[in-house]
Amino acid sequence: MPLPTRLYKYEAFTAQALENLKNHSVYFASPSGFNDPYDCAVSPSVKEPSDADLQRIRKHYLAKDDLPEEVRTQFERLDLAGLRIMLLRQGQSVLDDAVKDFLSRRGVTCFSERNDSLLMWGHYGGRFKGFCLEFRTEHPPLTKARKVRYAAEMPQVDLIPLLCSDQEDSAEILDLYCTKALDWHYEQEWRCIHDKAGTRYTYPAEALTGIFIGPDAGFASFEILALIVMNQNPQTQLWQGRRSKSDFSVVFEPVTYTPHLEAKRRGLLPKDA
Repeated sequence: MPLPTRLYKYEAFTAQALENLKNHSVYFASPSGFNDPYDCAVSPSVKEPSDADLQRIRKHYLAKDDLPEEVRTQFERLDLAGLRIMLLRQGQSVLDDAVKDFLSRRGVTCFSERNDSLLMWGHYGGRFKGFCLEFRTEHPPLTKARKVRYAAEMPQVDLIPLLCSDQEDSAEILDLYCTKALDWHYEQEWRCIHDKAGTRYTYPAEALTGIFIGPDAGFASFEILALIVMNQNPQTQLWQGRRSKSDFSVVFEPVTYTPHLEAKRRGLLPKDA
C-alpha cells in the first residue's frame, strides 16, 4: 500500500510530549513497554519449504567461500528429507533470535491514518484532553513508515529470505514487527523502526502541518500549544475538536490564536482586561 500523504500521532498532554513538540522530535520507544503483549513479540514459524527452495538454499550455502568444512559436507551429503529437517531447525532458531534481539534493542514510533478515532483519542490522546500531530510523510523519518498488518494467526516466514539474505532488516523480517492481532485494526497504524530504543529523531519544522486539540482539553493546554506553534511553526494549522451532536464522532474546526497582550494592543479587549 502506498504511503499516505499525511499521518497522525496521538499524544497525551504531558511535559515529555510538549518537549518533543518543542524540539521537533519523535521518540522511538522500546516495544517491550507497549500495551499489546504480542507487539513485536510475535511467535512466527517457518513455512514448509518446497524441494526447489531446499535446492536453492543448498546452492546458496555451497557458494560461500567461508563455509566451515563440516557444514559444507552436511549440505553436500544430506538428502532432501534430512536437509529439510536441518534448515527448518536453523530457520526457526534465526527467527527466535531475531525477535529476542528486536525486543531488547530496537525502537518503534507509531502513527495512524486517522485523526478522529474515538478509541485512539481515548487510549492515546490523553482521554480526549491531549492532542494529535499531523505530519507530511515526504519528510524523514516518515518516509520509511511501514503499514501494520492485522491478522488472526501468527505470521509465517519463507526460508529463502530468512537464510539467503545478507541484510539484517529484510522486508519479510521487518514485516514481523508490523503484524498485530485483528483486535487492533481500529488503529490503522503505520510505524517507523529505529536501530536503538530510547532515541529521539528530529524532523524538519515543515513536516508538521497541523495540531488537532482534543475536545476536552482546557484553554491552558490550548494556549501552550498555540504559543509553541506561533514561535516555531507558523505554517502549522491549529484545529479545535468538539463532540458532534449528530453522531458519535469528534469534529475539528480551524482556529487561530492571538496572545493576550497582542489582542489588547489591537484594541480587541477592554482596556481594563
